[in-house]
Amino acid sequence: MNWIGFSVAHHLNSNPSKAVEILEAYEGTLEDDYPPESERCEHGEMLLYKISLLDECGFFERALDELHKKEPKIVDKLSYKEQEVSLLVKLGRLEEGKNLYKTLLAINPDNYRYYEGLQVCIGLVSKNSEYAPEEIERLDELYKSLGQQNGWSSAVKRIPLDFLQGDKFRDAADTYIRPLLTKGVPSLFSDLSPLYDQPGKADILEQLILWLENSVRSSGQYPGSTEKEPPSTLMWILFLLAQHYDRRGQYDIALSKIDEAIKHTPTVIDLYSVKSRILKHAGDAAASAALADEARCMDLADRYINSECVKRMLQADQVALAEKTAVLFTKDGDQHNNLHDMQCMWYELASGESYFRQGDLGRALKNYLAVEKHYADITEDQFDFHSYCLRKMTLRAYVDMLRFQDRLHSEPYFKKAAIGAIRCYIKLYDSPPKSSTGEDDSMSNLLPSQKKKMRQKQRKAEARAKKEAYVKNEETNNSGVSKSGKRNVKPVDTDPHGEKLVQVEDPLLEATKYLKLLQKHSPDSLDTHVLSFEVNMRKQKILLAFQAVKQLLRLDAEHPDSHRCLIKFFCKVDSMPAPTTDGEKLIWSVLDAERPLISQVHERSLMEANEVFLEKHKDSLMHRAAVAEMLNLLEPQRKSEAIKLIEESTNNIVPRNGALGPIREWKLKECIAIHKLLETGLVDQAAASRWKTRCSELFPYSAYFEGSLSSAVPNSVNNQTFKDAEMIGANRNANSVSDNGKLDGFKDLTI
Repeated sequence: MNWIGFSVAHHLNSNPSKAVEILEAYEGTLEDDYPPESERCEHGEMLLYKISLLDECGFFERALDELHKKEPKIVDKLSYKEQEVSLLVKLGRLEEGKNLYKTLLAINPDNYRYYEGLQVCIGLVSKNSEYAPEEIERLDELYKSLGQQNGWSSAVKRIPLDFLQGDKFRDAADTYIRPLLTKGVPSLFSDLSPLYDQPGKADILEQLILWLENSVRSSGQYPGSTEKEPPSTLMWILFLLAQHYDRRGQYDIALSKIDEAIKHTPTVIDLYSVKSRILKHAGDAAASAALADEARCMDLADRYINSECVKRMLQADQVALAEKTAVLFTKDGDQHNNLHDMQCMWYELASGESYFRQGDLGRALKNYLAVEKHYADITEDQFDFHSYCLRKMTLRAYVDMLRFQDRLHSEPYFKKAAIGAIRCYIKLYDSPPKSSTGEDDSMSNLLPSQKKKMRQKQRKAEARAKKEAYVKNEETNNSGVSKSGKRNVKPVDTDPHGEKLVQVEDPLLEATKYLKLLQKHSPDSLDTHVLSFEVNMRKQKILLAFQAVKQLLRLDAEHPDSHRCLIKFFCKVDSMPAPTTDGEKLIWSVLDAERPLISQVHERSLMEANEVFLEKHKDSLMHRAAVAEMLNLLEPQRKSEAIKLIEESTNNIVPRNGALGPIREWKLKECIAIHKLLETGLVDQAAASRWKTRCSELFPYSAYFEGSLSSAVPNSVNNQTFKDAEMIGANRNANSVSDNGKLDGFKDLTI
């Protein structure tokens, strides 16, 4: 074990050749008949680790010879074959590699990595998935031959959809989709979803699915088929079409299709879940949550549907109801701490975002920092594996785990939590909580004796709250006795609402802690550098703010946020007084040297740079908004002109073939951001009201804009849905299952 640990240490210290030498020295101490039967797996793992080290060193020939030599002692034959084919490809022995990949495909014809490797051996590989016409022909022939050998494989039918074009794509998609619609596979749209990023394929899919719908609706058969389809096929076609139109932003058509599917078969839970998702995308979070709860009530034992419902409730800012629903699947029914103990990060992030929207920064921070705590726990948990992995010889997995730890903080959940926490701290800096400002002002007018009495009252209230929390926790612990008779002791949360978190002395210092982690682990994210700019500008760290601007220009110079930060920065610099200290003079000399290197502002005024940016992106709503915001910053007297820039934006139709309805460029999220800019940034209530009226027509399901079909409008369809669900929720005990199946859709159902 010591030999192995020494070898792994050298490997992790970027010295794999030394690690190989140590393993070879260790092998020299073993008997010829080693290993015994009981240790064959462990020894085989060590040999595979050694060969992977030789591979990493670039000793491909030596690694292949060693692999063949030690084959009898390697138990994991699949890993043996995968390592062998990898070495053959690196040595350029592509014919042997091709044959071995075909052998691996015979073992597992649904492994996408084997298909990618086979394409490399044949010379048909593309980094950006773009192929020449003759390459597409060769790929088509390859997958047709593989399909004859592995006809039951899903991958061999799905992969050609990524590279085929035109009529060949349509035929292949038709062949792929039909059996899945007949079988009723709810995940079909998720499978096809990546194809929507390729030009023209979404239109072909729409025409194909509509063609299948018309045929099944009129004759009960697929086009060109003599077999009758089951009645459920039409329902699954409508289900697929609803998701298709939802993806394209055509919510009216999507809802009509899903409503028809529900009317066809009102007992399929997936239909209600998808309708909920469509309403969420359309902008009606409250109605979406109501539909999700309706789906949940159809199967109260389904954890996934419960989680979907909780997510929709949090998006609708129904946090209390979401928590009651979430704890239905925790160990102790009413213990919120269980969600934290289970490291339920998606819940904490969604809850934090909801509290942030509602302005409750304490609770928002508590949820965001809980996610950060989980990542600290994950880092600590790795210590459990150090001795175990060396003892059990799972060395390849062990090294992968350690390398994963190196990039742990680049994971999406941590990134979202860190961004959320930084935004909370920025907001705390801009608007300090009342307890640290208003309360102090009120106490300053009191006599010393009155101040003393008030502080005593505050301390007593805090002590009383702690005692109540402790008693409640004890009652819960006494009721939560396990089968073994042990009490489930839970720690008392002394700050359940995050009130102490918002009383931080220096919010920007706290924000900087998370900002440094983002800069280290997510350096290619625009959000990282936008937040770096915002924090450092508030801290008056001019060079650090300039560094953030340069990073934004490196990543995407044409992004609206990059333009905002650039103009804001130089506007601030230009308004600063002349430098007096040596430090200030040094900063100015750096800026003077760097400014000519930035093409956007080189030999241009900031107004000229703003106008050039507008000319380049005059057809984009968000770019026009950025220009308008900067125009107002540079010349506040031209605010009306800035507002006009936004209001004159046109919602262009996206070009497409075979359109059933128009697809507009503007997105709901963008339009909400524009409304907030007009309301709070440019501070023009009349313009904000006009924009809201305009967007309520563009997004009739949006509750934010009070669209005519949203739940925010009395007597609308979705308002009634929301009210019905609210009534059910009010009459429902969170732990009760009595309402299972009591849905309007079942009233007239006959079986």
